[in-house]
Amino acid sequence: MSWRTLFENLTSPICVLREEITPNHDHRLSTTNSAPQVNTMAPNKKTSSTKASVASKDDILVPETLLKKRKSQEKEREAKSAEIQKQRKANKEKRGVIFKRAEAYVKEYRDLEREKIRLSRQAKQEGSFYVPAQPKLVFVVRIKGINKIDPKQRKTLQLLRLIQINNGVFIKLTKATSEMLKIVEPYVAYGYPNLKSVRELVLKRGYGKVNKQRIALTDNQIIEENLGKYGIVCIEDLIHEIYTVGENFKQASNFLWPFKLSNPNGGFHKRKLQNFVLGGDLGNREEFINALIHRMN
Repeated sequence: MSWRTLFENLTSPICVLREEITPNHDHRLSTTNSAPQVNTMAPNKKTSSTKASVASKDDILVPETLLKKRKSQEKEREAKSAEIQKQRKANKEKRGVIFKRAEAYVKEYRDLEREKIRLSRQAKQEGSFYVPAQPKLVFVVRIKGINKIDPKQRKTLQLLRLIQINNGVFIKLTKATSEMLKIVEPYVAYGYPNLKSVRELVLKRGYGKVNKQRIALTDNQIIEENLGKYGIVCIEDLIHEIYTVGENFKQASNFLWPFKLSNPNGGFHKRKLQNFVLGGDLGNREEFINALIHRMN
């Protein structure tokens, strides 16, 4: 065997082995040299490690005291919301009742006026005179001070709750109150108010006596809390009870604080301390008291 043949036989396996190893080697080089694949894998490893280090919301344990506090607060909110809804419903029903009562009162006042007109016309047709019923309601206002006042007159003024000048009160006209008005006539002016005067006084100057305190009548709730047991739940009920001198007139009148009026526009007459029929301001002025109320209100 020649040297050439022997050399060829020895080198042929190496070539085959080199051919088999070269593709794998090139594959490793291609994978290691592919920069995009290495760059894309690196962030994924960092992201996974970041997610693993941050605890989720479900993994955090809430203290038991905080959970109890949240439950109690939620129960309080639900109870408060239910109470508000209940109160709104009750107020809505109450407003409906008040509205119906006001409508009934308007109809009653209108019927009274029409009845007076009818009786007056009937009497005129028959050639007679219509004499209206004696008024039951009197409004008394004090217009004189305490100088040279008799003890009996002082006590009567206290009973009528006319403590200060320009104080006014509603009084039910009876035999007893008529005698009291005669005693204090040199210190007061009084007469028979109409519906308009009563309404204006209560709405503008009305104050209630609540726990011996003078409270403005700004809400029907105040009236209902103090006069609800007598069936008086709103301002219209109070006006109706005063004007018609109802069964609970005493309670309604005592609930009203004595009206604090102003001096009349234009002042009193020059002969103020004389009787009204003599050109003064004292005494009974019947329906003309409405003009004085309008000037002093």
